[in-house]
Amino acid sequence: MSEQQAKLSKSEAKTYRVQGFTCANCAAKFENNVKSLPGVQDAKVNFGASKITVLGTTTIEELEKAGAFENLKVREDKEKAVKREPFWKQKENIKVYISAVLLVISWFLGKQYGEEHIFATIGYAAAILIGGYSLFIKGFKNLVRLNFDMNTLMTVAILGAAAIGEWGEGATVVILFAISEALERYSMDKARQSIESLMDIAPKEALIRRGNEEMMVPVDDIQVGDIMIVKPGQKLAMDGIVIKGTSTLNQAAITGESVPVTKTVGDEVFAGTLNEEGLLEVKVTKRVEDTTLSKIIHLVEEAQAERAPSQAFVDRFAKYYTPAIIIFALLLAVIPPLFMGADWSEWIYRGLAVLVVGCPCALVISTPVAIVTAIGNAAKNGVLIKGGIYLEEAGSLKVIAFDKTGTLTKGVPSVTDVVTYNGNEKELMTITAAIEKGSQHPLASAIIRKAEEDGLNFNDVSVEEFQSITGKGVKAKVNNAMYYVGSPGLFEELLPNGIQSEIKEQITTLQIQGKTVMVLGTEKEILALIAVADEIRESSKEVIRKLHQVGIEKTVMLTGDNQRTAEAIGKQVGVSDIKADLLPEDKLNFIKELRDKHQSVAMVGDGVNDAPALAASTVGVAMGGAGTDTALETADIALMSDDLSKLPYTIKLSRKALAIIKQNITFSLGIKALSLLLIVPGWLTLWLAIFADMGATLIVTLNSMRLLKVKE
Repeated sequence: MSEQQAKLSKSEAKTYRVQGFTCANCAAKFENNVKSLPGVQDAKVNFGASKITVLGTTTIEELEKAGAFENLKVREDKEKAVKREPFWKQKENIKVYISAVLLVISWFLGKQYGEEHIFATIGYAAAILIGGYSLFIKGFKNLVRLNFDMNTLMTVAILGAAAIGEWGEGATVVILFAISEALERYSMDKARQSIESLMDIAPKEALIRRGNEEMMVPVDDIQVGDIMIVKPGQKLAMDGIVIKGTSTLNQAAITGESVPVTKTVGDEVFAGTLNEEGLLEVKVTKRVEDTTLSKIIHLVEEAQAERAPSQAFVDRFAKYYTPAIIIFALLLAVIPPLFMGADWSEWIYRGLAVLVVGCPCALVISTPVAIVTAIGNAAKNGVLIKGGIYLEEAGSLKVIAFDKTGTLTKGVPSVTDVVTYNGNEKELMTITAAIEKGSQHPLASAIIRKAEEDGLNFNDVSVEEFQSITGKGVKAKVNNAMYYVGSPGLFEELLPNGIQSEIKEQITTLQIQGKTVMVLGTEKEILALIAVADEIRESSKEVIRKLHQVGIEKTVMLTGDNQRTAEAIGKQVGVSDIKADLLPEDKLNFIKELRDKHQSVAMVGDGVNDAPALAASTVGVAMGGAGTDTALETADIALMSDDLSKLPYTIKLSRKALAIIKQNITFSLGIKALSLLLIVPGWLTLWLAIFADMGATLIVTLNSMRLLKVKE
C-alpha cells in the first residue's frame, strides 16, 4: 500500500465508484480537480477499479462537477451500479455515428461538386463540431493552462487542418479519434468486468433467524453471531461457522477449486460459495466488509492501482515525450518555410500530422490494460496477486523456495513408531504427551493426538518448570524427575558420552525412511524414540515437475527437519535442492543468499511461521489464503485454496503478462517511429497518422485481452 493510500485509509476517508473513465490521463486530471475542491484534503483515484477515495468532506454533486470535463458519474461505494446502456447505444457513441454519416455525405458532395464546394465544407464542419465538441472544450481548457495532453494535441491538429482548408482531413481525424476513445472505454470496461463479476458473487441479502423469527435481512444489517439459514442451491451471503447440517459447498469463487468440499458442524464457510445439497445453519463470524470475498475484492482493486515497473517507466516517458513532440511539430511547420522558402501550407500540414501521430494513447494504455486483465483473471482462478509489480516479478522468477511442512506436505504429522528402552510404552507416552501439551511445535500435536487415540490420561499428570529449548526441544519436571523431549542433537549434547551406537543406528534407520525422530530421556539416559512422519501432498510432485517444465531453474525445499528426513521427502517430491535443520532466521538468511545470487526468488509457505522469509523474498506466495488473514496480509501472492497446483498457472500467467506488456510497449513505440519516418517523403497524411494511433491503441488492447484466455 502506498504512503498516500495509507494516509487515505483513515476513518474519515470515503470511497466512491466512478463511471466513465476513458484513460489514465483523465483519471489523473479528475484526481487533481477533486483535490482542489473546498473541504477536500486529499484524494486518490484507482483507475483500474474505477474508484476514488476522498479524505475530507464533499458531495456527489461536487465530485460530478469536478468530473464534468468527461461527463463522469459518481456513486457511493456500496450503491448498486446503474446498468450501463449497451456499448452501441451509449450517448457518447451516438454522436460518432452522426459525424460519420455527415462525413460520408460530405465526401460524396465533394466528389460531385468539387472539394472546395460550400456544401462539402459545411458538411465537414458540421461533422467536426458534432463529433469533436467535447474534445475541443477539453482541448481549449488545457491550452489556456498550457497543459499538453492528447486532447490539446488533437484540438490544435484539427483546427489547424481546417485553417489550411483541409476540412475533410479534419473531420476524418475527429471521427477516428472519437472511435479510438470509444474503443479504449470499451476495453477498460471489459478489463474491469473481472472485478465486477467478483462483486456479484455473494447475495445481497440472507435468511436470518433471530430468536424464533426467520426473516430476509440485507447483508449490511447482518450482525456477527446471527444465525444464517442456507438452503440447497443457494449461495452464502456471509462468512461463518457451520452449527447444524452437512453439505457439499462449491468454493470455486473463493479458492478456484472446481471440486466441491464437504462441510459439517464446526467447519468454516465463506460468502460467495454455493451450497449444493444439504440445509445448513451458519453462525455469522464476520461483518460484510470483513468477509474473505470482500477482502479479495479490496485486494484486487488495490492491486490494480499499484503501478507496475513498466507502467511507471511509460508514465515517465510520456511526461517528456509529449512536450518533445509539440516542439518537434512546431519546428517542422516553421523552419522549412522560413529558411528554405518551402510552401507554408504543406509544412504546417506535416507539423499537424506529427502532432496527431505523437499522441501517446496506445503507449499509456499498453501496461494498465494488461495488468488489470491478468489480475482479474487470476482472482477468478483463486490466485490473489497484490499488484502489477508482483505480477511482473513472478514472470521473471528463476528460483522458487518451498517450506516443507504444510506446503509440500500436508502438514499434519502422525506418530508412526514408538521404540522404548526403559519402561512401559503407555507410561512413557503419557509423560511425553503431558510435557508436549505446553509446546507449540507441530510434532507435539502428533504426540498428543496419538495419546488421545490410545486413551491415555495425560491431562492428569502434573508438569512443573516447563521450558522450551529453542530449535532443539523442551524440558519439564514430572514426578520430581527432569525429562527432556527433543531432537537427537539435543541428547548428543546432554548425555555425558553422547548417544549409544545401537540407538544411533535405530535413529538413522527411521530417518532414512523419511521420519522425524523425537527422543524422550533424562540427563542420564534415553527412554524412548518416537518417530513422526508427515504425508506428502498428492499434487506436490506434479507441481515441481511442471515448474521445471515451464523453465524454473531451481526448486529448493527449506525445512527445520533433519537432513535425512528432508532428503527422503525431497527425493520423493523431486526438488532440485534441499536445505535442512533450519531455524526461522536461517530460512530468512538463506532466502537473502538466494536473492543475492539469482536476483529474483519466490518463497512459498503457509504464511504464519514463514512470514519473515516471505517478506524477504522477491515474491512471497502464501498457501491457503482463504480463512487465514496472516497469509492474505504478508504474502504478495496468495493461493486461496490450500493447493500448490495453482502455482504453475500463476507463473504461466505472469510470464504471458510480461511478454504482452513488452510487446505492447515495443509495438506502440515502433508504430510511432515508423509514422514519423513517413514525414520525410511527405507520405504521412493526417488521417493516416490518427489511423496509426487508433490502430496501435486497438491492437495493444486486443493483445492484452489475450490474458483472459490463460487457463490452468
